[in-house]
Amino acid sequence: MASTTFSGPVTSTNGFIGAVTGNITGNVTGNVTGNVTGNVVGTVTGNVVATAGYIQLRTATTAQIADITNAVNTTGKVAGTIVFNTTLGTLKIATGATAASTWVNADGTTAVTPA
Repeated sequence: MASTTFSGPVTSTNGFIGAVTGNITGNVTGNVTGNVTGNVVGTVTGNVVATAGYIQLRTATTAQIADITNAVNTTGKVAGTIVFNTTLGTLKIATGATAASTWVNADGTTAVTPA
């Protein structure tokens, strides 16, 4: 693989080596080896291996989870979205994609339907 500096739309069938600074818009297909700093907006499919570091989940309070107008219910919510409830120290999982879709605890108990 070649190393290069670039700007603008780029397509490669051979991959890239080195640092990418800035935003990537579109799909990345293949393996990412190294560190990702910042936000991934969209869907990550495959395995996440963190040998050093952590994965940070979205967080919200009990009141925010129950508020149908809160961003946790209106932005990026799909069935299976996981949120850490900072009030109770529990994981909540969305059962659907609408703002009114119910959240359940990871163990299946304590449903909250935003209103």
